[in-house]
Amino acid sequence: MPAEPEPGEVATGEVAADEAATGRHHRYALWTRTTARPEGGGRAAGRDASAPARQWPILVVLGGVALGLVLTAADHFRAGTVLVGAALLVGAAMRFALPSVGMLAVRSRFTDVFTYLVLGTGIVLLALMVQPDPILDVPFLEDIIRFSVR
Repeated sequence: MPAEPEPGEVATGEVAADEAATGRHHRYALWTRTTARPEGGGRAAGRDASAPARQWPILVVLGGVALGLVLTAADHFRAGTVLVGAALLVGAAMRFALPSVGMLAVRSRFTDVFTYLVLGTGIVLLALMVQPDPILDVPFLEDIIRFSVR
């Protein structure tokens, strides 16, 4: 009796025997080494490029978020949080427009773009509405706060 494969190993002998017996090809084995990559999850640069160059889209987004967090920590709250939201919006634009974005692709293209857009827009809008001296004034926000808090 063959040894049972460790988690993460492919049970090639069992799959081949089952394929021969049933005449069907199994797309996924019971034990696999990896999961399917999301659409557009391939390298953003060629194989001969260095690892950071192959993953430049996520590095752009993470760099923008890091710079925004540094600005926020340096007492520039509004500018920092707007930069964090803008970095997510840039990520949404790259995920939508580029055919291959590396690790920026997490789910399907639609889900990634929708998630990045909603989070980026929400962060930017909240940063523009923060007190004191909000840049963006939402008329019903004061009523909601007055009703729920006061």
